[in-house]
Order: sequence, then C-alpha cells, then structure tokens
Amino acid sequence: MNETNNNHIDGQVEQVLQVLDQYKSKHPNAQILVCRQNSVSIRIRIVDRDFSGLDRVDREPAIWHLLKALPEEIFANITMLLLLTPEETEGSLANQEFEYPIPSRL
Repeated sequence: MNETNNNHIDGQVEQVLQVLDQYKSKHPNAQILVCRQNSVSIRIRIVDRDFSGLDRVDREPAIWHLLKALPEEIFANITMLLLLTPEETEGSLANQEFEYPIPSRL
C-alpha cells in the first residue's frame, strides 16, 4: 500500500506516489510512504524485503530512475529517500523522522 502520513495529499505528493506505483507493481510487499515535510520538501520511505542483501547505495539507482520521470519542480523537492528492509527500520535514526516527524517551521 502506498500511503502518506497525513490526511492531505497534494498534487506533487500524488505524482510521486503515481511514479512509485511502478516500483510497487514489481514489489507488491513494499511499504511506500510519501510525506510532505513543508512547502519545499517531500520525503520518501520504502520498506521492502527485496532490499535484503543489497548495499544501501545499490538500492537507490532503480528508485531514482523512476523519480527522474517527475517534473523538475517536484523532483527538486525530494529531500529524503530512505530505502530499508523491515529489519533495518527499528535501528534507523532516519526512520524515526517518519515514525515521529518533527513539525517543520516553514
């Protein structure tokens, strides 16, 4: 399931979710979270068992390839891409920002 962490999905977040549906169709067990941090920041977290055995740097190219299809003004707003296995979520400090986000001052 693709999701956001608030009740409001703006047009840019919706476009990111639509692009990531391509990943989801090939990785049906992936959990994709897209959230707007503020007016100029979109954060993405994908938790997927299929990342197991891959170095964290090696997980990124396929996702960035999909995201590059977005319009430049949306692509430029992506400030965080977090790609984790389910086992990595608990020990990830960056994941805490998705679980317990600090409100933006913008």
